[in-house]
Amino acid sequence: VATPVNWKQGEDVIIVPAVTDEEARAKFPNGWKALKPYLRLTQQPK
Repeated sequence: VATPVNWKQGEDVIIVPAVTDEEARAKFPNGWKALKPYLRLTQQPK
């Protein structure tokens, strides 16, 4: 994952484009919000 500029603890993080949707489904079972095909936001992992 990556963090946007001005990111604060507890805010959503970015799933980097190098991670396929299939890999993301395995790593982030709660899903994500896709703002663009290359910009997917998910809850911060614990």
